[in-house]
Amino acid sequence: MISACNDFIDEDIYSQLTSENFLEESNADQLVVGIYGAMRGVYQNYGYKFEGTDIFTTQSEIFSTSSGNDYFGFVAPTTNGVWNANYNVISKANTAINRFENQIEFSPGFQDEKEYGIAQARALRALAFFNLAQQFGGVVLDLEEPQSIRNDYTRSSEEDTYTLIISELEAAIPTLLDEPQTGRFSKRAAKHVLAEVYLTRAYKSYGQSTDFAKAGQLAEEAIGDYDIREQSYAEVFAYDNQVNPEILFAGQWGDTGFAEDKGNTKHSLFMFQVFDLPGISRANLYGTKGNSLMPTPYFYSLFTDNDSREEVTVHRALIADMSDKLGTDIIAPGDTIMYFPKYALSQEELTRRLNDYWVYQPDQYLFGRPEEIPGVNYRYTLNPAFTNFPIFKKFDDENKEAETNGARDTFIFRVAETHLIASEAYLGDNNTAKALFHINRVRERATGVENPYASVTIDDILVERALELAGESNRWAVLKRTGKLQERIEMYNPHVVDHGAFNPAVHLLRPIPFRELEISPNTMTQNPGY
Repeated sequence: MISACNDFIDEDIYSQLTSENFLEESNADQLVVGIYGAMRGVYQNYGYKFEGTDIFTTQSEIFSTSSGNDYFGFVAPTTNGVWNANYNVISKANTAINRFENQIEFSPGFQDEKEYGIAQARALRALAFFNLAQQFGGVVLDLEEPQSIRNDYTRSSEEDTYTLIISELEAAIPTLLDEPQTGRFSKRAAKHVLAEVYLTRAYKSYGQSTDFAKAGQLAEEAIGDYDIREQSYAEVFAYDNQVNPEILFAGQWGDTGFAEDKGNTKHSLFMFQVFDLPGISRANLYGTKGNSLMPTPYFYSLFTDNDSREEVTVHRALIADMSDKLGTDIIAPGDTIMYFPKYALSQEELTRRLNDYWVYQPDQYLFGRPEEIPGVNYRYTLNPAFTNFPIFKKFDDENKEAETNGARDTFIFRVAETHLIASEAYLGDNNTAKALFHINRVRERATGVENPYASVTIDDILVERALELAGESNRWAVLKRTGKLQERIEMYNPHVVDHGAFNPAVHLLRPIPFRELEISPNTMTQNPGY
């Protein structure tokens, strides 16, 4: 995984060779580097993370159906990127561990490198299993290097899956480094993951009474002595500051000359096709639409006036990058083309502004054209886009091509999230004082107000996670974990409100891909209801 800004994991290019005839102690680390490369695929796959939640929905008409968002007609797919990407990591980790333990001869002077390589592989494998368990429940706990075709894969129970994840992380953490090479999994990153694993298990029927407390303690160890107030939210997301002390782990990309290193698509999330607007070219600042997701109106309503995260998170104005014309309006680069006010404008002010650019009021951020206002230059019928909303800004990439080939790193774990994990854990452990400390630290950085929360609920934490981590953390998994998924989508997801078919007996687990059932027809089982 190549850094976009600073140091990078050294990746040697080998061709026409096999592991049996070139791997030795001096280059065995390339097997571990391969696992990090596979992690890109996991965090470049956005399926099952955002749609069908309270803060993200689809860009289509309210009455239209989309199974992933409104759960109407949700069936098992033939194959699935979430399943495949995570098992790709697991397969590479299994291979690395097997070769380190059984094939490569490590001399006494290389024993530390051997143990460090195995620890990284085990930690990343545990993370992949955790990603799968959150979505599918119990999964296939295959820990062997794939060396033959099999048709007898069997799922373990969800409880056994979490037991394995915990044991793997606990075994790996002592050997991981506190400050490893940029891009590698650190001891603190592993503690962040283990904290979330314990937190997730704490809600389960098989959870242990100490899980909440363990999660809080581990989260605090992952935070360490870093104070997130040392950087503003804007500084954390500054393009020239991608390697910074708040980032515990990132999927790294960069313009290195290798095509595979410049392939991020994060900048294409949560936007409409802005190059269809006059004055905005295909080579614009924002990029090209890469999916059909958008924030819900509820999401935009969460930002208070003093929340600095809003300006960093979304574009409230779209700016021309080329000369053009609409009606009598001559467009020059730098002109505003579309504006999304935080609060509704008066009719007089709206009419005035529509002579210079389109304006979409806060209640018009869904599919449909607003009522036309006569006599203005920017009539709504002249806009080819039927869904208009403030597009995401915090993932903007200065080195990209359309919806692909981005070079910006993907933040996977940040200390701000670790604080919110700690807050949720201590809330579950009835330690209100510590729960308040951690949520207030995050809110204070955003607003400049000390101790803004006098009390804390799980809904407060979910709001703060939405504001701080939108598009970063797996919103669906968090809502599921906290038992709030159905309640919140039926309140805030407009498509679900209109015609949602969510069934908690079915939809709290994702369907196992049909191809996996075909591969092992006598042993693999499907989740209930699919």
